[in-house]
Amino acid sequence: MKPKIVILASGNGTNAENIIKYFQATKTAEVVQVLSNKKDAKVLARAEALNVPTRSFTKDQLNSKEILGRMLEEIKPDLIVLAGFLLKIPEYLVADYPDKIINIHPALLPDYGGKGMYGMHVHKAVVENKESFSGITIHYVNEHYDEGGIIFQAKTRLDPSDSPEDVAAKIHKLEYEHFPKVLENLILAH
Repeated sequence: MKPKIVILASGNGTNAENIIKYFQATKTAEVVQVLSNKKDAKVLARAEALNVPTRSFTKDQLNSKEILGRMLEEIKPDLIVLAGFLLKIPEYLVADYPDKIINIHPALLPDYGGKGMYGMHVHKAVVENKESFSGITIHYVNEHYDEGGIIFQAKTRLDPSDSPEDVAAKIHKLEYEHFPKVLENLILAH
């Protein structure tokens, strides 16, 4: 039986879509469900278009072991992947799935991490600080924002003229290139 991946996402879902397509092509693992905390998130439509079941939940349900915990228990995922998921993962999930919850952050942690540091907030801060590099960090999730053990980082050079949107485009390119492969390597290593 193929290893099972569940994706948690809050927004547009381009990373989730990329991961689903990657594993549909490689057959190393299977994305068996996409869960979102927003019932109208574009990621749900993207997943459904690729024949991946979806469900949405509220913030209260996320924090309820009886609700989200049971949902995941039924699936028995080998990996839980956060792809643009903006809520903090509750401690019960971190405890139930040690080293099985993986996040991607659009900067080189430990810089530009923590509460409120996501998406364009990160890219604006990087540009304001005139950084010459930015990148991605793929890391394990623990009970603190962006503080879990680092699995992989990749960086890209920034130009002084780059806008936050330019930085975002460079970061997305790194995400699409590396995130599915790093997940696959984690699965193959277990």
